[in-house]
Amino acid sequence: MTSEITTPAELKKMDPVFGQLSFDNHEQIVFCNDKDTGLKAIIGIHNTVMGPALGGTRMWNYANEWEALNDVLRLSRGMTYKSAITGLNLGGGKAVIIGDAKADKTPELITRFGQFVNSLSGKYITAEDVGTTTEDMDRIHEVTQHVTGISVEKGGSGNPSPVTAYGVYMGMKAAAKYQFGSDNLAGKKVLVQGNGHVGETLISHLTKEGAIVFVSDIHQDKMENMVAKYGAQIFTGADLYAADVDIYSPCALGATINDETVNKIKAKVIAGAANNQLAVEAVHGQILRERGIAYAPDFLINAGGIINVYGELVKYNDGEAIRRTENIYNTTLEIFNFADENNMTTQKAAMQIAENRIAQRKKENANK
Repeated sequence: MTSEITTPAELKKMDPVFGQLSFDNHEQIVFCNDKDTGLKAIIGIHNTVMGPALGGTRMWNYANEWEALNDVLRLSRGMTYKSAITGLNLGGGKAVIIGDAKADKTPELITRFGQFVNSLSGKYITAEDVGTTTEDMDRIHEVTQHVTGISVEKGGSGNPSPVTAYGVYMGMKAAAKYQFGSDNLAGKKVLVQGNGHVGETLISHLTKEGAIVFVSDIHQDKMENMVAKYGAQIFTGADLYAADVDIYSPCALGATINDETVNKIKAKVIAGAANNQLAVEAVHGQILRERGIAYAPDFLINAGGIINVYGELVKYNDGEAIRRTENIYNTTLEIFNFADENNMTTQKAAMQIAENRIAQRKKENANK
């Protein structure tokens, strides 16, 4: 047997965590490994100034561990801003499990992950995300109290996807109001990329209002289901990003607005549920602004899910969760106006407001 030895000089050049471009002064990164169950997971705790770090657990078949680390860093950072801009007493965290949710997920693996969550003593609270389910959260709940999104039967708020979609719908209507002068989406052409739980519920809201909805998904059966259930149309153009639509709604994975796509986009509004839609926030957010495209910051308008599960912690009811989610409409308009008044992108405007809230809380905590 042979083994390769990495020299100290080579290791320094790698900068595996702190040198990552996505590392943004995270408080803690936890690597979870269990040989018996095959669990390989990373928990990212970005900031806990506002409260415990709450964020979902994503199970994805990452190409490599670097990709998984980059994803959890970006996602956990986004949760900090999401909670702050929404006015929740929560910090930002996220977890990823490396593996194919359909092939590799077992009850034992999920239970073991729950035990790792429990070992953090409430600093991180988990919830469901891509590749995990309410059933998984129920199983995690058997070994830790630091979990939300458990089933209604077990005293939780259930699947947060419908509330997430409602928040995106509210944010989209606000962006339309800003860009077109009316929040009426009837007759507007909307392209929804990603037809999962959130995407489907969003499509339902849009078609009920009379929007002309085009759908795109890597799974043909999902698109056909959207056609059958809601009368949507499958997008058949050569280039998704050059689609002749009014609104582009990314509801799958992030970074779809990047160097290759940002100048192709014809839509005048971008409003979707995907996290981290801008590959490089400062660069691509500015290009969208210069091109006159109204971008509704993703971490603001997809906050309905965390608003919903937050109710499990502070004990407000479904009606209060919906009321708070509807307020995303008002906050989105405030962000657009603040960005115009200060000659900045909507992404920067939303982040600045969130950072101000965190700084104020940090000051208050220091004075206690």
